[in-house]
Amino acid sequence: MIKQMLTNQILSAARLVGLQARRNYGASAVLMAKASDPIQQLFVNKLREYAQKSQSAGGKLVDATPEIERELKQEMEKLAKQYGGGQGEDMTAFPAFKFEEPKIDPINASA
Repeated sequence: MIKQMLTNQILSAARLVGLQARRNYGASAVLMAKASDPIQQLFVNKLREYAQKSQSAGGKLVDATPEIERELKQEMEKLAKQYGGGQGEDMTAFPAFKFEEPKIDPINASA
């Protein structure tokens, strides 16, 4: 009886391992194959083109018209007023926090 239960469990585990191996092989075969999809290639080309334009823009918006730049400036000024940014303060920079060590009164052990 115990021998039969152990045999059933071993067979069940072997089937499960075989199923997992087939699934993993099927998924890996797709990933290992070279992507020859023209849509994927077009997407990759556009990403590279954007990266090139972004680098040449020097940190500014890519393909921005003067109208878009003006709108960005207005929005940044509005955010500065709303959140307390002063004139000429960079609202895109991460804020710098300064934590001072609190003053602690000495404990009088003799009291």
